[in-house]
Amino acid sequence: MHDVVTRLSGDADAGRRLKGIYSICSAHPWVLEAALRQALDDDTPLLVESTSNQVDQFGGYTGMKPADFVRFVHGIADKVGFARERLILGGDHLGPNAWRALPAEEAMERADALIDAYVSAGFSKIHLDASMPCGGDPERLSDAVVAERASRLCAVGEAAAQRAGFATRPVYVIGTEVPVPGGASEALQGVELTHADAALETVAIHRAAWHARGLDDAWQRVIALVVQPGVEFDHTKVIDYQPALAGGLSQALKQLPGMVFEAHSTDYQTADALRALVHDGFAILKVGPGVTFALREALYALADIEAELVPAGEQSRLREVVEQVMTDKPGNWERYYHGDEHEKRLLRTYSYSDRVRYYWTDPAIDAATHRLLHNLDATPIPENLLSRHLPAQYWALRAGRIDGAPSSLIQSKVREVIEMYAAACRA
Repeated sequence: MHDVVTRLSGDADAGRRLKGIYSICSAHPWVLEAALRQALDDDTPLLVESTSNQVDQFGGYTGMKPADFVRFVHGIADKVGFARERLILGGDHLGPNAWRALPAEEAMERADALIDAYVSAGFSKIHLDASMPCGGDPERLSDAVVAERASRLCAVGEAAAQRAGFATRPVYVIGTEVPVPGGASEALQGVELTHADAALETVAIHRAAWHARGLDDAWQRVIALVVQPGVEFDHTKVIDYQPALAGGLSQALKQLPGMVFEAHSTDYQTADALRALVHDGFAILKVGPGVTFALREALYALADIEAELVPAGEQSRLREVVEQVMTDKPGNWERYYHGDEHEKRLLRTYSYSDRVRYYWTDPAIDAATHRLLHNLDATPIPENLLSRHLPAQYWALRAGRIDGAPSSLIQSKVREVIEMYAAACRA
């Protein structure tokens, strides 16, 4: 498995020291800063991925095109002193997903342009996902059609890398997971694991599609297959990894030399589960909502502290501002959160899917967040009050590992999550 880390990072030493690698799927600057500082302290590469919804050739929901995202992450890396050459940028679920309503060929033409933009911008890990039906397609695509479309996208990526003159060509990930990315939108009763035979067949069909397009060299850089190892979360509960159930799938890797499995939706898994996933060959661990969930917990804890220390008229009222904006602009959550008004209010704040992450760049919320930090920078937080609201950060402060600045407390809270992934990936 360490060979895949080496191929991802170009760092043989890191490959020897790591059993796997975690992927931070977030565009929030404070989350990325926390991840970069963790990797800097650990002396490891860092894999950061943007999704096809976050970043595309039109700007995505972040407003960033692929080249913009590269500059954005590089800027944060430069700020913390993390060498750019140790930063691996990936694109997640790249394909026609955003344009499924269009006729299939038109959707694929946009997917072609998406891949071209990502590779041309310098993204070096490309997840090719053409699994979704588009306009005019049957409800479920055959594996052969999915593979043919994925190979088409790979050819676009190879041409873009050659045109850009990159000395190192991208590595590729194939396959997809069920449920859809970002956590299940309905209550889960269980998760159906990918069957070992299905995984092997998926790889065989994709390999044939690559060969048919003359992409045998690129096939050597297909490093991972996305599978469902039995991990998922819905709004209020987590399905934990059970190694005994995934044993057959794990053993299938013996027939896939040079490849590992990539596990999505590993958010909220226990530390033991993350270690077991890596041990069993699920060596690329994706995390997204889990880190922004921790960010929200930190910010709301600080808002509760602010309410104790700052006069009412000067408070940020962050929680109230977020709730107001989310109810005024429900587009990012109303299709996912159900129930009566009380239940939906709880989900807007506490759901594991953490759809509040789409709102942190809203001008009113951004202003309230910065006012919160300004207020607490000007009003030192007493240790005993920190113990009440952020107990782990209280002990980190007492031990001298962090200072009492609100930004340091936020970083520490987010790194609680990232540290579990880092520990799981160490050799």
